[in-house]
Amino acid sequence: MIGRCRVKELLRTGIVMLNPVKLLALAVAVPFLLCAAANPGARAAAPESALQRILRTGTVRIGFAAEAPYAYLEPGGRVTGEGPEVARKVFARMGVNNVQMVESEFGMLIHDLKAGRFDVIATGMYILPDRCRQIAFSEPTYRAVNQLGQGLAVRAGNPRNLHAYGDIAIDRTIRLGVVAGTIEHRYARAAGIRDEQIVLFPNAVSAGRSLRAGRIDAYAATAKAVEALVERYPRGLERAKPFDSRIPAAGPETVHYGASGFRFQDADLLAAFNKHLLEFRGTAEHLALVSKFGVTKDELPDLTTAEICRRRG
Repeated sequence: MIGRCRVKELLRTGIVMLNPVKLLALAVAVPFLLCAAANPGARAAAPESALQRILRTGTVRIGFAAEAPYAYLEPGGRVTGEGPEVARKVFARMGVNNVQMVESEFGMLIHDLKAGRFDVIATGMYILPDRCRQIAFSEPTYRAVNQLGQGLAVRAGNPRNLHAYGDIAIDRTIRLGVVAGTIEHRYARAAGIRDEQIVLFPNAVSAGRSLRAGRIDAYAATAKAVEALVERYPRGLERAKPFDSRIPAAGPETVHYGASGFRFQDADLLAAFNKHLLEFRGTAEHLALVSKFGVTKDELPDLTTAEICRRRG
């Protein structure tokens, strides 16, 4: 069984004096030691990359947080929205057709991605300076103009008469709901709304329930997210109109871009995703797909991710 490693020659040189237990251990160990020494150039195989695993198995895990129309559950349980649907199409072009959707809280998405709970974030996440320092973003899939793109959900009849962040800031009794980790939380604080007035939620669904129940007075989100929430509860909620979302203290940026997120070490996966995304983005098939989520040709990105991160970082 030892073969060409020739333990017998070693025994003739005096090792035969070992007791039977040590001799047995040596008989097991020597073949491996000698064979390894005979191949000094041998190296352990490189670990499989995320891209290699995904292509080998045909399966990718996508993280999302529930907020329509960017990512949400349909009545039958299927996850849809701008982020998941675009990601599905891109991965299908890569030959990956088994997409496993993993739900997370919005504020935990980056943490869960880096922890390996899923491979990609696809939930319409904005490309922001602090996020650019934590994860790598794909090329953007849409852009949103803040002046037109922000909204406020209130109870039917708008009983607190809210039409701007400033209306909330001047009345300490008003409670504003936002999803933790979103840009609306930053806007609220920049507008002077106190922390004790702000109620954080893991997702838009829980915020909507609290708004209907009167536990909060308003819910701030993108205009599309607010519209989707009002459509879900048409008798109990409405969109505050007009709503002035301008916040001078928040800075000059009025346009934001949504994209998918990747771990920095998965550069090959990001490159492959971007290649197919750019081939798909702006096609008739893409526009037909995202039109149901309120994204039109006018909202196609006009900057690259590198330009966005550099300009805002």
